[in-house]
Amino acid sequence: MVQEFVISYARMIATHPEALSIIVEPMDEFGDEITLFADPSDVGKLIGKEGRMINAIKTVISGCKAKGGKSYRVNVKAAE
Repeated sequence: MVQEFVISYARMIATHPEALSIIVEPMDEFGDEITLFADPSDVGKLIGKEGRMINAIKTVISGCKAKGGKSYRVNVKAAE
Protein backbone atom coordinates (compact mmCIF):
# COMPACT_ATOMS: atom_id res chain seq x y z
CA MET A 1 0.00 0.00 0.00
CA VAL A 2 2.75 2.48 0.92
CA GLN A 3 4.80 1.62 -2.16
CA GLU A 4 1.82 2.22 -4.44
CA PHE A 5 1.18 5.59 -2.82
CA VAL A 6 4.81 6.72 -3.17
CA ILE A 7 5.08 5.74 -6.85
CA SER A 8 1.66 7.22 -7.79
CA TYR A 9 2.42 10.50 -5.98
CA ALA A 10 5.83 10.69 -7.64
CA ARG A 11 4.26 10.12 -11.08
CA MET A 12 2.04 13.18 -10.58
CA ILE A 13 5.08 15.37 -9.82
CA ALA A 14 7.71 14.01 -12.23
CA THR A 15 8.29 15.29 -15.74
CA HIS A 16 9.49 11.81 -16.79
CA PRO A 17 7.15 9.43 -14.92
CA GLU A 18 8.19 6.50 -17.11
CA ALA A 19 11.69 6.66 -15.58
CA LEU A 20 10.44 6.11 -12.02
CA SER A 21 11.12 2.88 -10.18
CA ILE A 22 10.93 1.86 -6.57
CA ILE A 23 12.77 -0.65 -4.42
CA VAL A 24 11.66 -1.68 -0.93
CA GLU A 25 14.23 -3.29 1.34
CA PRO A 26 13.56 -4.45 4.89
CA MET A 27 15.72 -2.66 7.48
CA ASP A 28 14.64 -4.75 10.45
CA GLU A 29 11.41 -6.29 11.76
CA PHE A 30 10.05 -2.81 12.54
CA GLY A 31 10.64 -0.99 9.26
CA ASP A 32 11.39 -0.88 5.56
CA GLU A 33 13.53 1.42 3.43
CA ILE A 34 11.85 2.75 0.29
CA THR A 35 14.19 3.99 -2.42
CA LEU A 36 12.62 5.92 -5.28
CA PHE A 37 14.75 6.13 -8.43
CA ALA A 38 13.92 9.01 -10.78
CA ASP A 39 15.31 10.77 -13.81
CA PRO A 40 18.11 13.13 -12.66
CA SER A 41 16.08 16.15 -13.77
CA ASP A 42 13.17 15.06 -11.54
CA VAL A 43 15.09 14.46 -8.31
CA GLY A 44 14.90 18.13 -7.29
CA LYS A 45 11.17 18.23 -7.99
CA LEU A 46 10.54 15.17 -5.84
CA ILE A 47 12.56 16.55 -2.94
CA GLY A 48 11.11 20.04 -3.33
CA LYS A 49 12.16 23.40 -2.01
CA GLU A 50 13.65 22.95 1.44
CA GLY A 51 12.53 19.29 1.33
CA ARG A 52 8.84 20.12 1.42
CA MET A 53 7.67 17.54 -1.15
CA ILE A 54 9.56 14.61 0.36
CA ASN A 55 8.45 15.69 3.84
CA ALA A 56 4.83 15.70 2.65
CA ILE A 57 5.28 12.12 1.43
CA LYS A 58 6.84 11.15 4.76
CA THR A 59 3.96 12.77 6.66
CA VAL A 60 1.36 10.72 4.80
CA ILE A 61 3.41 7.57 5.27
CA SER A 62 3.61 8.23 9.02
CA GLY A 63 -0.17 7.69 9.08
CA CYS A 64 0.46 4.18 7.78
CA LYS A 65 2.90 3.66 10.64
CA ALA A 66 0.17 4.52 13.11
CA LYS A 67 -2.15 2.02 11.46
CA GLY A 68 0.24 -0.85 10.78
CA GLY A 69 3.03 -0.25 13.28
CA LYS A 70 5.77 -0.38 10.64
CA SER A 71 8.26 2.44 10.07
CA TYR A 72 9.41 3.59 6.64
CA ARG A 73 12.48 5.48 5.47
CA VAL A 74 12.15 7.19 2.08
CA ASN A 75 15.11 8.05 -0.16
CA VAL A 76 15.14 9.66 -3.60
CA LYS A 77 18.03 8.84 -5.92
CA ALA A 78 18.87 9.58 -9.54
CA ALA A 79 18.40 6.60 -11.86
CA GLU A 80 21.49 5.59 -13.80
